[in-house]
Amino acid sequence: MKRIIALAIGGLLATGAALAQQDPKSLAAGVCSACHGPEGRSVSSVFPRLAGQQSAYIVLQLDAFRSHMRGDPNAQAYMWGMASQLSDDSIKGIADYYAAQAPVQEKVADPSLLAEGEKIYTQGIPAQGVPACATCHGPKAQGAEAFPRLAGQHTDYLIAQLHGFQSGLRSNAPIMLAVVRTLSPEQMKAAAVYAASR
Repeated sequence: MKRIIALAIGGLLATGAALAQQDPKSLAAGVCSACHGPEGRSVSSVFPRLAGQQSAYIVLQLDAFRSHMRGDPNAQAYMWGMASQLSDDSIKGIADYYAAQAPVQEKVADPSLLAEGEKIYTQGIPAQGVPACATCHGPKAQGAEAFPRLAGQHTDYLIAQLHGFQSGLRSNAPIMLAVVRTLSPEQMKAAAVYAASR
């Protein structure tokens, strides 16, 4: 799978000028869908679902990939090269396209974690200095502007991002670096399960 994706990306980068000329919908359907799925509904938790994601958040992430400010391993492997071919207008168009797609409903990964996850998401963990996730991501995990939609995302993807923030591998969101600092793996999983299931 990784070899096929690497070959596809290599071929696309070789035709970077043509890539930069495509309209955003064609880019999403012909290029982005290879990893993120048709209309942003990826089936692999390695690649986030983009359907219904906040446009402003997608713009920020594509800018971060393009400028190499987002340095987590999958960003380096897949997105640095892809984003380098995009203009500001293309980035905005792709972001608006995905924001307009109907989001996916994620199945509850582990129902036994929902109660703990809801508590973390809605109330935070004051004793650990962890604010409620809902403060930024919204009461239904729908996101707002630069704060991403978490609802419908792959649970395993959310868990991986939380670990990335905690380890510093993903350092392009200073707020999140502070939020996850004291979270245990179990607390991260519970919060992710609840957020994804909204």
